[in-house]
Amino acid sequence: MASGGMQLVGFSLAFLGFVGLIISTTMTEWKMSSYAGDNIITAQAVYEGLWQSCVYQSTGQLQCKVFDSLLQLPMEVQAARGFMLSGILLCGIAVMVASVGMKCTKCLEDDIELKNKVAVAGGAVFVIAGICAFVATIWYGDNIRRQFFNPFTPTNAKYEFGKALYIGWGACALTVIGGSLLCCNCGKSSGGTAARYPAARPTQPSQPGYV
Repeated sequence: MASGGMQLVGFSLAFLGFVGLIISTTMTEWKMSSYAGDNIITAQAVYEGLWQSCVYQSTGQLQCKVFDSLLQLPMEVQAARGFMLSGILLCGIAVMVASVGMKCTKCLEDDIELKNKVAVAGGAVFVIAGICAFVATIWYGDNIRRQFFNPFTPTNAKYEFGKALYIGWGACALTVIGGSLLCCNCGKSSGGTAARYPAARPTQPSQPGYV
């Protein structure tokens, strides 16, 4: 059925967003050193993520250092960690819930109404997960933007958006869109009570004939 195909499309998009969130969270390139202005030193590039910072030398050598203390980290890094991990956890829950409620699975096939409600719940959890990740990536990206345009920030201390942010934004969009498709289509029942039990047409009693 068409709604079942739309379910599959929504689930596939949301699952791709789930994978993208995992990749974005583990990547180091959340922000990268900027070469704008008078900062023309290209002998090394500095990358920072949620868990470690790395320095890439022009000779090809890469050195990374894991952040030692959680409480000494900037607020946007701590918040990004919490929101991204929450989004990944919610996506994992949504995958299991939505799988039970999709029309292409055998679970709860005896109760179509309950199956639709479970699928809608899975789509809603996907949307919430995407919003959590959106908060993390937007907050982190906005802090990079503010520091970049701050006139008191030294030129060699300015950063620009890294690859992980772009992957995170794309993953958030896929998760929200996929979850929305699940919510919009899973609530539609294929038949409906009126279709299964049509109203009985009244019959007129046979009239005996008179001579």
